This record gives sequence, structure tokens and C-alpha cells, in this order.
Amino acid sequence: MSMLAGAPWLLAHKSMLFVNKPKKFSLYNTDYVLWKDKTGKVNALPNACPHMGAMLSEGWCQEREDNTSVVFCPFHALEFDGQGCTILPGSKKKTLPQLEPLELILQGDFIWTYGGCEPKMPIPNVLNEIASEYEFVGHTGDTSVETDLLSMLLNMHDYNHQNGTHRPLFKIQEVRFEKFIDNGHHSHAFYDNLTSPTTWAEKISNPNLLLLPKVLKAHLENHFPSLVIFHGTTGLGKVAQIHLFVPESKTRTRTYVLMYGIFKNPLFKPLGQNILNFAKVIVEQDTDILHKIYPNTSQKIKLNNEVGMDWVRRNFDNWPAIVEPNLSK
Repeated sequence: MSMLAGAPWLLAHKSMLFVNKPKKFSLYNTDYVLWKDKTGKVNALPNACPHMGAMLSEGWCQEREDNTSVVFCPFHALEFDGQGCTILPGSKKKTLPQLEPLELILQGDFIWTYGGCEPKMPIPNVLNEIASEYEFVGHTGDTSVETDLLSMLLNMHDYNHQNGTHRPLFKIQEVRFEKFIDNGHHSHAFYDNLTSPTTWAEKISNPNLLLLPKVLKAHLENHFPSLVIFHGTTGLGKVAQIHLFVPESKTRTRTYVLMYGIFKNPLFKPLGQNILNFAKVIVEQDTDILHKIYPNTSQKIKLNNEVGMDWVRRNFDNWPAIVEPNLSK
């Protein structure tokens, strides 16, 4: 199963890294340790110590006088700088690089990488545009799922699954699809979700229902293969809910959400945590259903509004080329 080598992947938002705290990330069957120093620089090395394979992400960081830092192996306390060099015990000389750093592309707080592959498409600028206009609310739902990348993408571009997967959350009665705009590796989907009425007792027991209007108008902006952005407007203001996907291996895919908002009233700002909790439940439901699907089942029934899934399959099968048909409708 392809992992679409040459696509840009957003490994993390800088807020997901604590200063001088190593953290493990995986991409293309390789584990990496990332750490951020006081200057804001982010370093990335293969996670296996070249001595005896201990996980560097389980070690610790030590700050230098210039506010940069090194990561220490938890097994024998060998230190490695951002270039992968170390100093062997009994020696005061720095070695040649023993680990090859993962090339990162930092755009503001966004940490992108091509995973060491030749780039096949540019990094989308849409997140920079959102960050310049919206206020960052936070991140949530960071989950590694035992599923291949294609299955994850098909699930996230299935515009019918709200009725089943998200039924306890949204109480969708009907999906009214409006239009789909196909611009190759970039697309937009517009549709309305009609929700069931809820009582005040239900709202009190589940405050997330207060965030749901009678008609949930959905505008999904899709950038193949790594992100889906839900653009929403409520009485609180505007939100940009960004779902990210990272192929950790051929059988594991990571997903998480970054949330941005424009609040009409400063009093609404504390509700940002409620919005994050809402998004977390969505991720939990999306990942849970992937464990309840028989793989490789032939699809004998096709529902209306599967154009998003068709868009994913076309781009996946022909990566990195963009081919016909154009799926705009």
C-alpha cells in the first residue's frame, strides 16, 4: 500500500513540543525524535541511538550556554546534537554525524517535512493564511490508528458517514449536498446537515450539543493528501478545524486536529476548550469506526455524494499526477 512518497506532511505544530522535552514521531516506517530548544529551533533525528538502539525520545535534553540543546540516550547517556554528532566517553572531540537529521521545513509554528523524499508537490499555503487571520485555539485528538493511509483518507472524505459514525454526537437527520469543486489536489465540498431537535435536558447532560445549530452548514476544504479543513460559522464566531494525516507506516496512520477561531466577543474565548473537546470526540469516533470495518471488502453499493471518496481514489491511484475526470458537480 502506497504512502505517497514526496508529499509534504505536517508532523506537528510547535505548541505540541515542550522546550527541551524529546518526543517521538513516525513517518514512512521510521521513528524520529524531535525536540525544541529555547531559541525555538526544532531538531529531528532518527530515534534509535547508533550505539545499541535505545530510543532517544525516552532520554532527556540538556541546555547549552547559547540556549540550544542536545538530546541524551537513556541507556548510556550519549549526547547528540541536532546534526547527529556525539562525544564519546573519555573524548572531548565531537564525532562526525552518526545520525542523519530529518530535514524539516518550518513555516511559523508549522513543522513540515517530505520525509527525506524528493518533493512531488508544494506545501499548501492555506495554514499560513489561517494563522495570520485566526487565533490559535489548540490541538487535540493526536492518535495513531492501525489503518493504512488510503482507508483513513476515504473515511475522512466520506460525506455520508455522519449519520452512522457521528450519530451520537450530531444527530444528523439528513445530508443535503450542494456542490463539489475539484481543482486537482485541492477541492471544496459544501453541504448541509439537518440535525434532530434536542431537549434542554439533553443539552445539560451533554454541553457539546449547545454548539450544534439546527442546520450544520459544512464547508470542507481539502488538500490532498495531508489535510482537511472544516470552515464553520456559529453564533460564537468562525472556526477553522484542521484535520491532519501522517503515514507512520504502511499499516499505521496518525491523525490530529489543530483548531483556530475568530471570536465575536472576548467572552466567548473560554469556550475554545469546549470546541477542542468537541473535535476530540469527532476524532475518537472516526478512528473507532476504522476498527469495525472488514478490510478488502468489495463495494457493491454506491451511495449518493461519494464524490469526495472518488476524488481521493483518483488522486491516490495516479499520484503524483492529476488526471481526469474532473469531479466538480
